[in-house]
Amino acid sequence: HPILVQILSSDREQTRGRDRDLHCADPFFQFLAFQKTRELYVMIISGGGNHILISRTTSYNTKHNHRFSTKSSSACVLQLLVLLILQVVASFPSSLKQRPNSPFVSNLFIRGGGSDNIEHNNKSSYPTTPRKMSNQEGATEEPQGLNGMDLIIDGWFHERGELWKGQAMSLQVSKVLTHHRSLYQDILVFESTNHGNVLVLDGVIQVTERDEFSYQEMIAHLPLFSHANPEKVLVIGGGDGGVLREVAKHECVKEITICEIDQGVIDVSKQYLPGLAKGYDDERVTVFVGDGAKFMEEHKGEFDVIITDSSDPIGPASVLFETPFYNAMHASLREGGIVCTQGECLWLHVDIIRPLINSISTKYTTVEYAYTTIPTYPSGQIGFIVATKGGDSCKLPVRKPSKEVRKGLKYYSTELHSAAFVLPAFAKRAIFGEEDEED
Repeated sequence: HPILVQILSSDREQTRGRDRDLHCADPFFQFLAFQKTRELYVMIISGGGNHILISRTTSYNTKHNHRFSTKSSSACVLQLLVLLILQVVASFPSSLKQRPNSPFVSNLFIRGGGSDNIEHNNKSSYPTTPRKMSNQEGATEEPQGLNGMDLIIDGWFHERGELWKGQAMSLQVSKVLTHHRSLYQDILVFESTNHGNVLVLDGVIQVTERDEFSYQEMIAHLPLFSHANPEKVLVIGGGDGGVLREVAKHECVKEITICEIDQGVIDVSKQYLPGLAKGYDDERVTVFVGDGAKFMEEHKGEFDVIITDSSDPIGPASVLFETPFYNAMHASLREGGIVCTQGECLWLHVDIIRPLINSISTKYTTVEYAYTTIPTYPSGQIGFIVATKGGDSCKLPVRKPSKEVRKGLKYYSTELHSAAFVLPAFAKRAIFGEEDEED
Protein backbone atom coordinates (compact mmCIF):
# COMPACT_ATOMS: atom_id res chain seq x y z
CA HIS A 1 0.00 0.00 0.00
CA PRO A 2 1.25 3.50 -0.72
CA ILE A 3 2.38 5.41 2.33
CA LEU A 4 1.84 9.12 2.25
CA VAL A 5 3.59 11.34 4.73
CA GLN A 6 3.31 15.01 5.48
CA ILE A 7 4.93 17.07 8.20
CA LEU A 8 2.69 19.84 9.43
CA SER A 9 4.24 22.76 11.31
CA SER A 10 2.16 24.40 13.99
CA ASP A 11 1.99 28.03 15.04
CA ARG A 12 2.47 28.88 18.67
CA GLU A 13 -0.76 30.78 19.00
CA GLN A 14 -4.03 28.97 19.27
CA THR A 15 -5.62 28.23 15.97
CA ARG A 16 -8.68 30.20 15.03
CA GLY A 17 -8.94 29.20 11.39
CA ARG A 18 -11.13 26.90 9.41
CA ASP A 19 -11.94 23.30 10.20
CA ARG A 20 -10.81 21.31 7.21
CA ASP A 21 -8.93 18.48 8.76
CA LEU A 22 -8.63 15.41 6.61
CA HIS A 23 -10.02 14.33 3.28
CA CYS A 24 -9.05 10.90 2.05
CA ALA A 25 -10.13 9.29 -1.20
CA ASP A 26 -10.07 5.88 0.44
CA PRO A 27 -12.11 5.49 3.64
CA PHE A 28 -10.23 2.34 4.63
CA PHE A 29 -7.03 3.54 6.19
CA GLN A 30 -5.24 3.74 9.47
CA PHE A 31 -3.25 6.60 10.85
CA LEU A 32 -0.89 7.29 13.68
CA ALA A 33 -0.36 10.85 14.86
CA PHE A 34 2.14 12.05 17.40
CA GLN A 35 3.79 15.25 18.52
CA LYS A 36 7.42 16.18 19.03
CA THR A 37 8.30 19.65 20.30
CA ARG A 38 6.51 22.09 17.99
CA GLU A 39 6.13 19.78 15.00
CA LEU A 40 3.17 17.55 14.30
CA TYR A 41 3.85 14.38 12.32
CA VAL A 42 1.04 12.46 10.67
CA MET A 43 1.59 9.12 8.98
CA ILE A 44 -1.22 7.87 6.78
CA ILE A 45 -1.29 4.27 5.60
CA SER A 46 -3.72 4.30 2.71
CA GLY A 47 -5.59 1.27 1.45
CA GLY A 48 -5.36 2.27 -2.18
CA GLY A 49 -6.45 5.90 -2.44
CA ASN A 50 -4.67 7.98 -5.05
CA HIS A 51 -4.20 10.99 -2.82
CA ILE A 52 -4.86 12.47 0.56
CA LEU A 53 -5.55 16.12 1.26
CA ILE A 54 -4.50 17.39 4.67
CA SER A 55 -5.37 20.97 5.48
CA ARG A 56 -4.97 21.46 9.21
CA THR A 57 -5.94 20.15 12.57
CA THR A 58 -7.93 22.11 15.12
CA SER A 59 -5.06 21.87 17.57
CA TYR A 60 -2.29 23.09 15.29
CA ASN A 61 -2.23 25.74 12.61
CA THR A 62 -0.66 25.01 9.23
CA LYS A 63 0.31 27.72 6.87
CA HIS A 64 -0.50 25.92 3.66
CA ASN A 65 -2.68 23.16 2.26
CA HIS A 66 -0.78 20.38 0.50
CA ARG A 67 -1.97 17.73 -1.92
CA PHE A 68 0.22 14.66 -2.47
CA SER A 69 -0.27 11.99 -5.09
CA THR A 70 1.33 8.57 -5.11
CA LYS A 71 3.14 9.45 -8.32
CA SER A 72 4.59 12.80 -7.30
CA SER A 73 5.41 12.12 -3.68
CA SER A 74 6.96 8.64 -3.76
CA ALA A 75 10.53 9.94 -3.59
CA CYS A 76 10.03 12.18 -0.59
CA VAL A 77 8.01 9.48 1.11
CA LEU A 78 10.94 7.08 1.04
CA GLN A 79 13.26 9.76 2.38
CA LEU A 80 11.00 10.59 5.28
CA LEU A 81 9.92 7.09 6.11
CA VAL A 82 13.07 6.15 8.01
CA LEU A 83 12.87 9.29 10.12
CA LEU A 84 9.22 8.70 10.90
CA ILE A 85 9.73 5.10 11.90
CA LEU A 86 12.36 6.20 14.41
CA GLN A 87 10.06 8.87 15.76
CA VAL A 88 7.14 6.47 15.98
CA VAL A 89 9.17 3.99 17.97
CA ALA A 90 10.31 6.70 20.36
CA SER A 91 6.84 8.18 20.79
CA PHE A 92 4.73 5.02 20.61
CA PRO A 93 3.84 4.64 24.33
CA SER A 94 2.72 8.25 24.72
CA SER A 95 0.90 8.41 21.40
CA LEU A 96 -1.31 5.52 22.38
CA LYS A 97 -2.65 7.64 25.19
CA GLN A 98 -4.14 10.12 22.72
CA ARG A 99 -7.81 9.11 22.63
CA PRO A 100 -10.11 9.99 19.71
CA ASN A 101 -11.90 12.56 21.86
CA SER A 102 -8.77 14.61 22.41
CA PRO A 103 -8.38 17.75 20.30
CA PHE A 104 -5.09 16.39 18.94
CA VAL A 105 -6.39 13.17 17.42
CA SER A 106 -10.15 13.50 17.05
CA ASN A 107 -9.98 16.23 14.48
CA LEU A 108 -7.84 14.09 12.20
CA PHE A 109 -10.32 11.25 12.39
CA ILE A 110 -11.91 11.13 8.94
CA ARG A 111 -13.62 14.48 9.15
CA GLY A 112 -15.23 14.69 5.74
CA GLY A 113 -12.97 11.86 4.59
CA GLY A 114 -13.59 9.94 1.43
CA SER A 115 -15.03 12.83 -0.55
CA ASP A 116 -12.42 14.91 -2.25
CA ASN A 117 -15.26 16.48 -4.24
CA ILE A 118 -16.66 18.35 -1.24
CA GLU A 119 -16.00 22.05 -1.58
CA HIS A 120 -15.57 24.56 1.21
CA ASN A 121 -16.12 28.27 0.96
CA ASN A 122 -13.47 29.28 3.52
CA LYS A 123 -16.06 30.94 5.77
CA SER A 124 -15.85 28.39 8.54
CA SER A 125 -14.32 29.07 11.91
CA TYR A 126 -14.47 27.23 15.16
CA PRO A 127 -12.91 27.53 18.63
CA THR A 128 -10.75 24.60 19.60
CA THR A 129 -10.13 25.17 23.27
CA PRO A 130 -12.05 26.84 26.07
CA ARG A 131 -12.19 30.52 25.20
CA LYS A 132 -14.70 33.14 24.16
CA MET A 133 -16.75 31.26 21.62
CA SER A 134 -17.43 34.21 19.35
CA ASN A 135 -16.96 37.90 19.02
CA GLN A 136 -20.55 38.46 20.07
CA GLU A 137 -20.98 40.75 23.02
CA GLY A 138 -21.36 38.82 26.23
CA ALA A 139 -19.52 35.71 25.09
CA THR A 140 -18.07 33.78 27.99
CA GLU A 141 -15.34 31.25 28.57
CA GLU A 142 -16.87 27.87 27.76
CA PRO A 143 -15.78 24.57 26.18
CA GLN A 144 -16.43 24.27 22.48
CA GLY A 145 -19.05 21.50 22.63
CA LEU A 146 -20.17 19.60 19.56
CA ASN A 147 -18.43 20.24 16.26
CA GLY A 148 -20.81 19.79 13.33
CA MET A 149 -17.99 19.00 10.91
CA ASP A 150 -17.30 15.81 12.85
CA LEU A 151 -20.61 14.50 11.52
CA ILE A 152 -19.50 14.69 7.88
CA ILE A 153 -17.96 11.33 7.07
CA ASP A 154 -17.09 10.07 3.60
CA GLY A 155 -18.96 12.95 2.04
CA TRP A 156 -22.18 12.35 3.99
CA PHE A 157 -23.62 14.29 6.89
CA HIS A 158 -24.86 11.89 9.58
CA GLU A 159 -27.39 13.14 12.13
CA ARG A 160 -27.15 11.14 15.33
CA GLY A 161 -28.84 12.27 18.51
CA GLU A 162 -29.48 11.29 22.09
CA LEU A 163 -33.20 11.71 21.48
CA TRP A 164 -33.28 9.10 18.71
CA LYS A 165 -30.77 6.51 19.75
CA GLY A 166 -30.11 3.63 17.39
CA GLN A 167 -31.00 5.50 14.21
CA ALA A 168 -29.48 8.18 12.03
CA MET A 169 -30.35 10.43 9.11
CA SER A 170 -27.77 10.92 6.37
CA LEU A 171 -27.59 13.48 3.56
CA GLN A 172 -24.93 13.61 0.90
CA VAL A 173 -22.86 16.79 1.04
CA SER A 174 -21.96 18.73 -2.07
CA LYS A 175 -20.40 21.78 -0.45
CA VAL A 176 -19.95 23.16 3.06
CA LEU A 177 -21.22 26.73 2.92
CA THR A 178 -20.40 27.88 6.44
CA HIS A 179 -19.46 26.41 9.79
CA HIS A 180 -18.86 28.26 13.04
CA ARG A 181 -19.97 28.44 16.61
CA SER A 182 -22.25 31.25 17.69
CA LEU A 183 -22.62 32.42 21.25
CA TYR A 184 -25.12 29.61 21.82
CA GLN A 185 -24.59 26.71 19.45
CA ASP A 186 -22.73 25.05 16.61
CA ILE A 187 -24.00 26.29 13.23
CA LEU A 188 -23.42 24.37 10.02
CA VAL A 189 -24.91 25.07 6.61
CA PHE A 190 -24.13 22.83 3.67
CA GLU A 191 -25.35 22.35 0.16
CA SER A 192 -26.65 18.82 -0.30
CA THR A 193 -26.82 16.88 -3.51
CA ASN A 194 -30.59 16.34 -3.43
CA HIS A 195 -32.15 18.42 -0.64
CA GLY A 196 -30.88 21.92 -1.38
CA ASN A 197 -29.20 23.89 1.38
CA VAL A 198 -29.37 22.40 4.87
CA LEU A 199 -29.22 24.19 8.23
CA VAL A 200 -27.82 22.16 11.13
CA LEU A 201 -27.73 23.38 14.75
CA ASP A 202 -25.71 21.43 17.30
CA GLY A 203 -25.60 18.48 14.92
CA VAL A 204 -29.38 18.36 14.34
CA ILE A 205 -31.02 19.09 10.98
CA GLN A 206 -33.33 22.10 11.30
CA VAL A 207 -34.18 22.86 7.70
CA THR A 208 -33.68 21.44 4.23
CA GLU A 209 -34.92 23.43 1.28
CA ARG A 210 -36.55 20.34 -0.16
CA ASP A 211 -39.12 19.60 2.56
CA GLU A 212 -39.17 22.56 4.99
CA PHE A 213 -42.61 23.71 3.82
CA SER A 214 -44.44 20.79 5.43
CA TYR A 215 -43.27 21.89 8.86
CA GLN A 216 -43.45 25.66 8.39
CA GLU A 217 -46.95 25.62 6.94
CA MET A 218 -48.45 23.33 9.55
CA ILE A 219 -46.98 24.95 12.66
CA ALA A 220 -48.18 28.35 11.42
CA HIS A 221 -51.53 27.63 9.79
CA LEU A 222 -52.94 25.16 12.33
CA PRO A 223 -53.26 27.86 15.03
CA LEU A 224 -53.85 30.79 12.68
CA PHE A 225 -56.76 29.22 10.81
CA SER A 226 -58.17 28.08 14.16
CA HIS A 227 -58.45 31.71 15.29
CA ALA A 228 -61.26 33.89 13.97
CA ASN A 229 -59.23 37.11 13.85
CA PRO A 230 -55.54 36.86 14.77
CA GLU A 231 -54.13 40.40 14.71
CA LYS A 232 -50.99 40.10 16.84
CA VAL A 233 -48.71 37.07 16.44
CA LEU A 234 -45.58 36.20 18.40
CA VAL A 235 -43.03 33.74 17.00
CA ILE A 236 -40.45 32.35 19.44
CA GLY A 237 -37.46 30.73 17.80
CA GLY A 238 -37.78 30.20 14.07
CA GLY A 239 -34.73 32.29 13.24
CA ASP A 240 -34.63 30.82 9.74
CA GLY A 241 -37.69 32.93 8.90
CA GLY A 242 -39.89 30.13 7.54
CA VAL A 243 -42.69 30.61 10.08
CA LEU A 244 -42.65 34.37 9.44
CA ARG A 245 -43.10 33.66 5.74
CA GLU A 246 -46.24 31.63 6.48
CA VAL A 247 -47.70 34.00 9.07
CA ALA A 248 -47.34 36.85 6.60
CA LYS A 249 -49.83 35.07 4.29
CA HIS A 250 -52.64 36.05 6.69
CA GLU A 251 -53.83 39.52 5.75
CA CYS A 252 -55.75 39.89 9.02
CA VAL A 253 -52.49 39.83 11.00
CA LYS A 254 -51.37 43.37 11.80
CA GLU A 255 -48.23 42.77 13.86
CA ILE A 256 -45.70 39.93 13.76
CA THR A 257 -42.99 39.80 16.42
CA ILE A 258 -40.19 37.25 16.40
CA CYS A 259 -37.98 36.47 19.40
CA GLU A 260 -34.86 34.59 18.34
CA ILE A 261 -32.11 34.13 20.91
CA ASP A 262 -29.33 33.53 18.39
CA GLN A 263 -28.49 36.27 15.90
CA GLY A 264 -26.21 33.78 14.18
CA VAL A 265 -29.18 31.72 12.99
CA ILE A 266 -30.82 34.80 11.48
CA ASP A 267 -27.62 35.80 9.69
CA VAL A 268 -26.89 32.45 8.05
CA SER A 269 -30.53 32.02 7.04
CA LYS A 270 -30.60 35.37 5.27
CA GLN A 271 -27.44 34.44 3.42
CA TYR A 272 -28.02 30.77 2.61
CA LEU A 273 -31.79 30.20 2.98
CA PRO A 274 -33.38 33.17 1.20
CA GLY A 275 -36.55 31.22 0.44
CA LEU A 276 -37.28 31.08 4.17
CA ALA A 277 -35.65 34.30 5.30
CA LYS A 278 -37.84 36.36 2.97
CA GLY A 279 -40.29 36.26 5.88
CA TYR A 280 -38.19 39.04 7.42
CA ASP A 281 -39.01 41.32 4.49
CA ASP A 282 -42.63 41.81 5.53
CA GLU A 283 -43.15 45.30 6.96
CA ARG A 284 -45.29 43.93 9.80
CA VAL A 285 -42.32 42.00 11.24
CA THR A 286 -40.43 43.22 14.32
CA VAL A 287 -37.30 41.32 15.37
CA PHE A 288 -36.25 40.93 18.99
CA VAL A 289 -32.95 39.12 19.53
CA GLY A 290 -33.06 37.70 23.02
CA ASP A 291 -34.81 35.44 25.48
CA GLY A 292 -38.42 34.75 24.52
CA ALA A 293 -39.48 34.04 28.10
CA LYS A 294 -38.14 37.38 29.25
CA PHE A 295 -39.90 39.11 26.36
CA MET A 296 -43.23 37.55 27.32
CA GLU A 297 -42.84 38.66 30.92
CA GLU A 298 -42.81 42.22 29.63
CA HIS A 299 -45.71 41.70 27.19
CA LYS A 300 -48.59 40.06 29.01
CA GLY A 301 -52.04 39.67 27.50
CA GLU A 302 -50.92 41.02 24.11
CA PHE A 303 -50.97 38.23 21.55
CA ASP A 304 -53.68 36.30 19.75
CA VAL A 305 -51.38 33.50 18.61
CA ILE A 306 -47.96 32.41 19.89
CA ILE A 307 -45.93 29.99 17.79
CA THR A 308 -42.84 28.39 19.29
CA ASP A 309 -40.59 27.00 16.59
CA SER A 310 -37.91 25.44 18.74
CA SER A 311 -35.22 22.88 18.19
CA ASP A 312 -35.15 19.74 20.34
CA PRO A 313 -35.17 19.94 24.17
CA ILE A 314 -31.40 20.04 24.50
CA GLY A 315 -29.07 23.01 24.73
CA PRO A 316 -30.59 26.51 24.60
CA ALA A 317 -34.03 25.15 23.56
CA SER A 318 -34.50 22.87 26.60
CA VAL A 319 -36.39 25.50 28.61
CA LEU A 320 -38.99 25.74 25.85
CA PHE A 321 -40.25 22.28 26.79
CA GLU A 322 -40.82 23.03 30.46
CA THR A 323 -44.05 23.99 32.25
CA PRO A 324 -42.88 27.51 33.31
CA PHE A 325 -42.42 28.45 29.67
CA TYR A 326 -45.98 27.35 28.85
CA ASN A 327 -47.20 29.37 31.82
CA ALA A 328 -45.39 32.40 30.41
CA MET A 329 -47.05 31.88 27.02
CA HIS A 330 -50.45 31.59 28.71
CA ALA A 331 -49.89 34.91 30.48
CA SER A 332 -48.82 36.58 27.25
CA LEU A 333 -51.95 35.45 25.37
CA ARG A 334 -55.12 37.43 25.03
CA GLU A 335 -58.34 35.70 26.03
CA GLY A 336 -59.27 33.26 23.26
CA GLY A 337 -55.64 33.03 22.19
CA ILE A 338 -53.85 29.95 20.85
CA VAL A 339 -50.33 28.58 21.27
CA CYS A 340 -48.73 26.10 18.91
CA THR A 341 -45.35 24.61 19.74
CA GLN A 342 -43.01 22.09 18.22
CA GLY A 343 -44.08 18.84 19.88
CA GLU A 344 -41.41 16.27 19.03
CA CYS A 345 -42.01 12.86 17.43
CA LEU A 346 -44.81 10.50 18.46
CA TRP A 347 -42.67 7.52 17.39
CA LEU A 348 -39.82 8.51 19.69
CA HIS A 349 -40.81 10.98 22.37
CA VAL A 350 -44.09 10.09 24.06
CA ASP A 351 -42.10 10.09 27.30
CA ILE A 352 -41.56 13.82 26.73
CA ILE A 353 -44.93 14.66 25.16
CA ARG A 354 -47.32 13.09 27.68
CA PRO A 355 -45.87 14.62 30.88
CA LEU A 356 -45.78 18.03 29.24
CA ILE A 357 -49.38 17.82 28.05
CA ASN A 358 -50.48 16.61 31.48
CA SER A 359 -48.69 19.46 33.22
CA ILE A 360 -50.19 22.23 31.09
CA SER A 361 -53.72 20.81 30.85
CA THR A 362 -54.62 22.42 34.17
CA LYS A 363 -53.66 25.84 32.79
CA TYR A 364 -55.05 25.82 29.27
CA THR A 365 -58.67 25.35 28.28
CA THR A 366 -57.89 22.78 25.58
CA VAL A 367 -54.66 20.92 24.84
CA GLU A 368 -54.40 18.88 21.64
CA TYR A 369 -51.72 17.18 19.59
CA ALA A 370 -51.34 17.24 15.81
CA TYR A 371 -48.53 16.17 13.52
CA THR A 372 -47.04 16.47 10.07
CA THR A 373 -44.77 14.31 7.95
CA ILE A 374 -41.32 15.54 6.95
CA PRO A 375 -38.73 13.12 5.56
CA THR A 376 -35.59 14.71 7.03
CA TYR A 377 -36.79 14.87 10.65
CA PRO A 378 -36.31 11.84 12.94
CA SER A 379 -38.67 9.04 11.91
CA GLY A 380 -40.09 11.31 9.20
CA GLN A 381 -42.63 12.92 11.52
CA ILE A 382 -42.93 15.79 13.97
CA GLY A 383 -45.79 16.93 16.15
CA PHE A 384 -47.36 20.12 17.48
CA ILE A 385 -48.88 20.87 20.85
CA VAL A 386 -51.85 23.17 20.23
CA ALA A 387 -53.49 24.77 23.27
CA THR A 388 -56.07 27.50 23.83
CA LYS A 389 -56.75 30.11 26.49
CA GLY A 390 -60.50 30.25 26.83
CA GLY A 391 -61.03 28.96 23.31
CA ASP A 392 -62.53 25.87 21.71
CA SER A 393 -60.88 22.87 20.07
CA CYS A 394 -58.56 23.64 17.16
CA LYS A 395 -59.36 20.46 15.27
CA LEU A 396 -61.66 22.30 12.85
CA PRO A 397 -60.51 25.50 11.13
CA VAL A 398 -62.72 28.55 11.61
CA ARG A 399 -61.26 30.32 8.57
CA LYS A 400 -60.13 29.06 5.19
CA PRO A 401 -57.26 30.21 3.00
CA SER A 402 -58.20 32.36 0.03
CA LYS A 403 -57.75 31.09 -3.49
CA GLU A 404 -54.63 33.20 -3.87
CA VAL A 405 -53.12 31.83 -0.65
CA ARG A 406 -53.99 28.25 -1.62
CA LYS A 407 -51.92 28.60 -4.77
CA GLY A 408 -48.86 29.30 -2.66
CA LEU A 409 -49.37 26.40 -0.22
CA LYS A 410 -47.55 23.14 -0.78
CA TYR A 411 -48.75 21.12 2.21
CA TYR A 412 -51.49 22.70 4.33
CA SER A 413 -55.12 22.39 3.33
CA THR A 414 -58.46 22.62 5.13
CA GLU A 415 -58.86 18.84 4.89
CA LEU A 416 -55.37 18.19 6.18
CA HIS A 417 -55.95 20.58 9.09
CA SER A 418 -58.54 18.26 10.60
CA ALA A 419 -56.67 15.09 9.62
CA ALA A 420 -53.52 16.26 11.42
CA PHE A 421 -55.24 15.76 14.80
CA VAL A 422 -56.17 12.14 14.06
CA LEU A 423 -53.54 10.10 15.91
CA PRO A 424 -52.58 6.45 15.50
CA ALA A 425 -54.12 4.30 18.21
CA PHE A 426 -50.81 3.69 20.00
CA ALA A 427 -50.02 7.42 20.08
CA LYS A 428 -53.48 8.37 21.30
CA ARG A 429 -53.20 5.92 24.18
CA ALA A 430 -49.61 6.86 24.99
CA ILE A 431 -50.16 10.62 24.96
CA PHE A 432 -53.71 11.03 26.24
CA GLY A 433 -54.37 7.64 27.85
CA GLU A 434 -57.58 7.29 25.85
CA GLU A 435 -59.10 4.01 24.78
CA ASP A 436 -60.50 3.30 21.34
CA GLU A 437 -63.74 5.17 20.76
CA GLU A 438 -64.86 2.74 18.09
CA ASP A 439 -67.77 0.62 19.14
